[in-house]
Amino acid sequence: MAAAQVGPDTETAAAAEVAGADGASRAPGTVRRRVLVGAAALVMLTGGVSIAHGAAGSDGAPAPDGGGHAAHSTGAGAASGAEEAGPVGGASRSGGLWMRADGVFSPSGSFVPSDALTYDTALVPAAARIEITHYADRTSHRVGTRLRGLVPNRAYGMHVHTSPCAADPASAGPHYQHRTSATADPDNEVWLDFRTDGKGNGEAEARHEWGFRDGGARSVIVHDAQGGAGKRVACFTVPFAP
Repeated sequence: MAAAQVGPDTETAAAAEVAGADGASRAPGTVRRRVLVGAAALVMLTGGVSIAHGAAGSDGAPAPDGGGHAAHSTGAGAASGAEEAGPVGGASRSGGLWMRADGVFSPSGSFVPSDALTYDTALVPAAARIEITHYADRTSHRVGTRLRGLVPNRAYGMHVHTSPCAADPASAGPHYQHRTSATADPDNEVWLDFRTDGKGNGEAEARHEWGFRDGGARSVIVHDAQGGAGKRVACFTVPFAP
């Protein structure tokens, strides 16, 4: 019997058939990889995610990754300052509760609504950021703040107030007081006065042995001066827990 002759054209056709079969076998995996990459890109484009760290540190507070703050936003939204994450929180291993909320300041009535309102964009520019953290257990309460994008090298006042923010700065009500109608000082109220650095960033923390009454603390107000009073230049609605 004569041997079959295999010419260049036959080899080319066979190679193409093998390559096609091999490509078909790889196609599902390739498609899956492309779908995963596309989904990851979509998450990045839509502002990233909010990551909450609920583990407690040695003092019973949520384990921070710096500055006493229990969670941080990641992704394009946090990097650009164009979006804000919703509040996050949970229980620590010591039995305490913690919360973090962040916001991007915008004027009242802006197209994109925000829980953070600026009443004076010369002192608190639109797109400046604020973060509030709160840790509470049976013996102590800690409220912390970090702000970004304010006027550099300037002193600001800040206090916890009794009502949510609104277009009228007075809507946030008075300072929250542990003993109502008593003294207006850092022992009876939550004062978070701070001074910004050369980049317009600042932070502060207040500690007390007492906690908030249920529903009694609803916001923080940024003032144009430190101390017990001052013009209200910005407000951030915060879901403080007792």
